[in-house]
Amino acid sequence: MSDATFSVNVMREIAEIPADAWDACAAPETADGGRPLNPFLTHRFLSALEESRSVCAREGWSPHHLVLENEAGSVLGVMPLYVKTHSQGEFVFDYGWADAFMRAGGDYYPKLQCAVPFTPVMGRRLLARADAGVPEGTIELGLLEGARQMAVQNSLSSIHLTFCTRGEWDRLGAAGLLQRQDQQFHWENHDYADFDGFLAALASRKRKQIRKERETAASSGVEIVRLTGDQIQPEHWDAFWEFYQDTGARKWGSPYLSRSFFDIAQRDLRDDILLVMCRREGRWVAGALNFIGRETLYGRYWGCAEDHPCLHFEVCYYQAIDAAISMGLKTVEAGAQGAHKLARGYVPTPTYSLHWIAHPGLRNAVETYLEREREAVNEEIEFLSDRAPFKKTG
Repeated sequence: MSDATFSVNVMREIAEIPADAWDACAAPETADGGRPLNPFLTHRFLSALEESRSVCAREGWSPHHLVLENEAGSVLGVMPLYVKTHSQGEFVFDYGWADAFMRAGGDYYPKLQCAVPFTPVMGRRLLARADAGVPEGTIELGLLEGARQMAVQNSLSSIHLTFCTRGEWDRLGAAGLLQRQDQQFHWENHDYADFDGFLAALASRKRKQIRKERETAASSGVEIVRLTGDQIQPEHWDAFWEFYQDTGARKWGSPYLSRSFFDIAQRDLRDDILLVMCRREGRWVAGALNFIGRETLYGRYWGCAEDHPCLHFEVCYYQAIDAAISMGLKTVEAGAQGAHKLARGYVPTPTYSLHWIAHPGLRNAVETYLEREREAVNEEIEFLSDRAPFKKTG
C-alpha cells in the first residue's frame, strides 16, 4: 500500500527490520534501558522464535510482518503478521468457522494472523510510534489497510488480530472489524506487603485452603528456587526442555518451541525471564517459565519429571504471586483458560480479538455468532467474579 505520505512493505523475516526501529514502535519504554511493558512484542523475542525455527513456513507460521514508513524512510509503525495454514498455537479458537466454511466449499486456509505466536497475552497489535507526528489512528489504519490489501490480492480468507488491547478492540470494531471476547484469570496486586498480606484479603476458608496446599507442596521435600538473568545457566534449560517436551506432548501433541529457542533465550532473553525450578535429592524435577514485564509477570510454561501433590499450584501460581509482590509488579497473568485459578486468587479478566472476513456469507454468520458469544462471556465473567475468594465488603 502506498500514497503520497506513507508506504507499507512486507518483511519475510523480522531480521530484515532493525531492532531499534521495531522496538521504537513496539516497546518504546525500553529506550532508557528499562523493562518492556510487554516482553513478547520486542524484536528480540520475535526474533528468537524465527531464529530457532519455532516459527517458519514449515510450521505453518510464515512471517509477513508489515512496516509502515514515511517518505523519508523512517519506520512509523509495524505489525507482527503471519500467513497461517492451520489454527494451532493461537488460543482464540476458530476451528468451527474453518470447518463450516470448508464444508460449504470455501478455502479458510491460508489466513492472516496478527499475533505473538503461541502466546495468549494481551498487547498492542498495530504498533505505532507515539512520536510519529501524524494524526492519531493514521498508522493503525494504514497498517490494517495494508493487511487487508495483502489478503485480497492473495485470496486469503481472513485477518485475525488476537489478544489485542481493549482500545484497539473499541477503535477497530467501530471501523468495521468483528469483535470477539473471551476471558482469562489474572492476579491483581493491591499493594500487598507480602504473601501473607494477600492471604489476609481472602475469605477464611480460601485462606486455609491455600496454606494447606503450600504445606502439602513443601512436604514433598522439593527445594524451590527462583532464577533470573545470569542466575540462569544452561543446565537449567537442559532440565526445563525435558519438562516442556512432556507438557507439550500431552497438551498439543508436540511442543511449539524448538530446543534451540531455549539456547537463544539464554543468550538474548534471560533478563526477561523468571525461571522457577524445583530440585529433589539433587535432581531437577519440575519448573515453570515466566516472563517479566514492566508491570506484569507472565506465566508461560510448566512441566515436571515427577508428580507431587499441589506442586503445580505452588510453582505456577503461588510462587508467581510471591515473586510479583517482591518485584512490585501489578499483575500476574497465568496463561489461557483454567477456572481452577479462581480459588487461588486469580480473577476473571476479559480478553479481546478482532476479525476481518472476506466472504460476506461467512462474515455475516460469524458476526451473528459473536454477538451471542459476547453476551455469554460477559455473563460468565459476572458469575465468576461474584465467586472470587476475597472477603466480601459492603
